[in-house]
Amino acid sequence: AFASLVFTVTDPNDLSVINEFRKGLENPEVLKWPENGGDPCGSPVWPHIVCSGSRIQQIQVMGLGLKGPLPQNLNKLSRLTHLGLQKNQFSGKLPSFSGLSELSFAYLDFNQFDTIPLDFFDGLVNLQVLALDENPLNATSGWSLPNGLQDSAQLINLTMINCNLAGPLPEFLGTMSSLEVLLLSTNRLSGPIPGTFKDAVLKMLWLNDQSGDGMSGSIDVVATMVSLTHLWLHGNQFSGKIPVEIGNLTNLKDLSVNTNNLVGLIPESLANMPLDNLDLNNNHFMGPVPKFKATNVSFMSNSFCQTKQGAVCAPEVMALLEFLDGVNYPSRLVESWSGNNPCDGRWWGISCDDNQKVSVINLPKSNLSGTLSPSIANLETVTRIYLESNNLSGFVPSSWTSLKSLSILDLSNNNISPPLPKFTTPLKLVLNGNPKLTSNPPGANPSPNNSATPADSPTSSVPSSRPNSSSSVIFKPGEQSPEKKDSKSKIAIVVVPIAGSLLLVFLAIPLYIYVCKKSKDKHQAPTALVVHPRDPSDSDNVVKIAIANQTNGSLSTVNASGSASIHSGESHMIEAGNLLISVQVLRNVTKNFSPENELGRGGFGVVYKGELDDGTQIAVKRMEAGIV
Repeated sequence: AFASLVFTVTDPNDLSVINEFRKGLENPEVLKWPENGGDPCGSPVWPHIVCSGSRIQQIQVMGLGLKGPLPQNLNKLSRLTHLGLQKNQFSGKLPSFSGLSELSFAYLDFNQFDTIPLDFFDGLVNLQVLALDENPLNATSGWSLPNGLQDSAQLINLTMINCNLAGPLPEFLGTMSSLEVLLLSTNRLSGPIPGTFKDAVLKMLWLNDQSGDGMSGSIDVVATMVSLTHLWLHGNQFSGKIPVEIGNLTNLKDLSVNTNNLVGLIPESLANMPLDNLDLNNNHFMGPVPKFKATNVSFMSNSFCQTKQGAVCAPEVMALLEFLDGVNYPSRLVESWSGNNPCDGRWWGISCDDNQKVSVINLPKSNLSGTLSPSIANLETVTRIYLESNNLSGFVPSSWTSLKSLSILDLSNNNISPPLPKFTTPLKLVLNGNPKLTSNPPGANPSPNNSATPADSPTSSVPSSRPNSSSSVIFKPGEQSPEKKDSKSKIAIVVVPIAGSLLLVFLAIPLYIYVCKKSKDKHQAPTALVVHPRDPSDSDNVVKIAIANQTNGSLSTVNASGSASIHSGESHMIEAGNLLISVQVLRNVTKNFSPENELGRGGFGVVYKGELDDGTQIAVKRMEAGIV
């Protein structure tokens, strides 16, 4: 034995490790090493061993079907540079590789190792390739890459497919300047792709098919990795849109994003990429299917408006999809807004008229965020828009002022910013509950219950519940105006609900008699009676009645208790909501209540038409004195 030790070429420590390696195998005969000992680095050199002088540098046993554990002192082979153990049946605990400072290539993939020590990666400063794929490491709890791996500054290839990696993708991987191949498919990774991957030099990135919750978040950062040739992200929970900048990846040949929660339109930059393979299946992509330049492309199970490449969507569909893009694609709308017909009954929050044109957008409390899209201006037939109680911000697009049929726009309880555009057609604009609009803007209704109830069409899939209605009216010519009952008419009529009108009439009659008795010695009987809606902000709860006198044009204001104050003058103002019109103006615009301006007669008087200086048409009911 002493003679053997004296004349052996192999370093005694290396020889001890190799003998332990052989001893632990169930089938060592496969190696064809001498049964009675010998000198691995001597002559002849043992099969599957490469030495440099007396030190073992390489062990290459790929695919021999070896069974058994590795010696736990393997890291004593301090001059080891190459370790090829892949495609065998090695099992048990991996030994620590700590201290193997010269190790450059380590292939441990396709075995049955079940445990990895915490210090496995410490001190691997020359490591260039590490493969741990297809090993059931820490199967119960999973495991994470330790920070010690970032000291492997020369690492080029890191492949760990299906080896129970868990938790978030380590940020330091994105900062490793030499890393070109990162294959981490079929693990338990979760969370987003870290921002540190911005401008990474990776050529291959596989993050597909993570179990559990999977990876999530935006994929915007991948558009900065201009060296990528293969990108696999399928089988996760990635969301958001495909970034337009994806077209910057001029080296990309293989892109797979199927089975995620990606949304939006396919960017033209992606359609124009000459890819070998493109897989877009099982997402929520919308809009038209572009003409792809990819050799092999699949796009099944999405929400495209058409099934044929190059076919266009209906204009109303594109307008609504641009709106959806602005409000960040809430999931409920993404799931229901599909196809090429928003009037087919499936589009949540959309109602249509008898001509199958969009008439109502009804999306209160619908988790909308972001900004309002100018594209809604292309929906010329829309009459009512309800977007209250969301998280909308930014400005109301000026293009919305072109919606001639729009009568109600409810943006209450959002975060809308001034300035507001000037609507030139009659409109009820509800803006309370927007902090950036510090006070009620011109034309905004101060009433707390100022949302109107929509009349949903039979084809509607709109939520049925609406806030309480209000009878208060907004009308400021050139800014905001009251509800428009007919989209082709400019007639502005102040309307009081039937119940309220009857109440006012019953109150008006005894009050009017009282006033007449008080003033009969000084004034003639009045010939016009105008009843105003009760002002919700009036703390005295006053019911105002304006009485125009034929002789002197006096105006009496009578409160509910019967007291009256008389005002005289040539021009008297009748108040209806925010509209102030003098009696003299009413006489002028109706040609002094000329028969040629008569619209009709009713039980309480005659209705006359008139036109104000700004072109607004009005209807005036003249109450007959004989009624009292």
